[in-house]
Amino acid sequence: MPVVKFTEIAKDLNITEGKTYKLREVYINSEHVILMREDDHSLKLLNENRLPSGLDRRQRFTRISLQKGAAGQEIVVVGPPEMVEERLFSAEKNILKG
Repeated sequence: MPVVKFTEIAKDLNITEGKTYKLREVYINSEHVILMREDDHSLKLLNENRLPSGLDRRQRFTRISLQKGAAGQEIVVVGPPEMVEERLFSAEKNILKG
């Protein structure tokens, strides 16, 4: 089971310093990825200073749709779709090679 660690943009229920989102680690099983696309909404949040400080203004984000039983789940991770795809599926290739 190829699992890769990413940094997720998540709503912060304990809002601090005016930031409504936080960063947290998330582990994704590449076998459950259905769709990936660039997430412009997170870029807008970054430009409005609603994301945690320390992120580069040129940062890109990826929205990932995951298969979760009969329903799906979407998460947003830090990084462009090309990088996310490479990390998810190069890990799978390495496992297959042994």
